Amino acid sequence: MTTLPTRDEALHLQHQYTQSDSLRKHMLAVEAAMRAYATKFDEDPDRWGLTGLMHDFDYERFPNKEHSPTDGHPAQGVRVLRENGWPEDILEAILGHATYSGVPRESRMAKALFAVDELTGLVTATALVRASRSILEVDARSVKKKMKDKAFARGVNRDDVVLGAQELGVELDEHIQFVVDAMRGSAEALGLVGTPSGEPSAG
Repeated sequence: MTTLPTRDEALHLQHQYTQSDSLRKHMLAVEAAMRAYATKFDEDPDRWGLTGLMHDFDYERFPNKEHSPTDGHPAQGVRVLRENGWPEDILEAILGHATYSGVPRESRMAKALFAVDELTGLVTATALVRASRSILEVDARSVKKKMKDKAFARGVNRDDVVLGAQELGVELDEHIQFVVDAMRGSAEALGLVGTPSGEPSAG
């Protein structure tokens, strides 16, 4: 495949492997952040977006709790994508977002994927504990406050969030706000429009 797959083709493959609504929305959140950073860095938003959209598509089927670099997520998913002719730079970025893969994050796209992956989860969790359940009421300050609470969103690796910003060469507070803003643009798809100001939802 000399050209990129379409987004619809990617989503079709993603949905074949991923039934979890929350995991699908996580990948949509990472896609939104990747597209925004691609635009910021004058890169290809479609290429970066597809990388985010598919980075965890194999996670549900091959969770890899042992952190094997060659079996399970993301190695298994990369094999599937390679068989489908996906470009190697996307595959390298997907491998690199798992620190245990042994694949270095050399491209800016790979560094961006690592930088936004854990952070989008933290932003989502911060929005969902608000009375409004709306990302429109989340900002860098509220995310940073939750980030310091180690009991909150325990699955989010805080060290990776900090390291990701450093590798990408962006200041942490600005990075957090940038990702929040990117996700706000996809709030409806992410299920994070909520009911601003804590108004009760209809029905």
